[in-house]
Amino acid sequence: MSHYRRAYVMGGSFFFTLVTERRAPIFRSPIARTCLGTALRDCQKRWPFRLDALVLLDDHLHAMWTLPDGDTDYSMRWGFIKKEFTKAWLLADGIEQPRSKSRVQQRRRGVWQRRFWEHTLRDENDYARHFDYLHYNPVKHGYVEQVRDWPYSTFHRWVKQGVYDVDWGGQSHDALAFDDLDATAME
Repeated sequence: MSHYRRAYVMGGSFFFTLVTERRAPIFRSPIARTCLGTALRDCQKRWPFRLDALVLLDDHLHAMWTLPDGDTDYSMRWGFIKKEFTKAWLLADGIEQPRSKSRVQQRRRGVWQRRFWEHTLRDENDYARHFDYLHYNPVKHGYVEQVRDWPYSTFHRWVKQGVYDVDWGGQSHDALAFDDLDATAME
């Protein structure tokens, strides 16, 4: 049996990857995006955290959060978000993937992969590299040629705040390399 170890740092910043069950492209749906936004906001009201960055692709998402001082419980928050999203998605006639007999017995739905990937951001450089990786992801996956052309990303918020230039990370630049990151685990 696998033993999953999570790093819990009080008030820490974290990078997350969550994937849909069998990589179903549910985030193509405006209804799915709305359900996720609602679940995130509801979670933040109950258990505050700062949503530093987010990108939604068809079948997965990347997020960066910073928790309040003295708080380590991102797992509980993601559990809530996944549960609330799943309820709303299925009520809106969203499709789920076929479930095995054991999944049905465990009351698990066919919307999300069971686990998620997390990385504790160690320092400012690690934070900045993951921040860039997250925002560049739609270009990496071939959805768009310019980061600015992907609408489901906090990139646009950070352009307005002067963190990024609107032309950052496009095809006119050399391809950005993230070889220093464990990118295979993030996909």
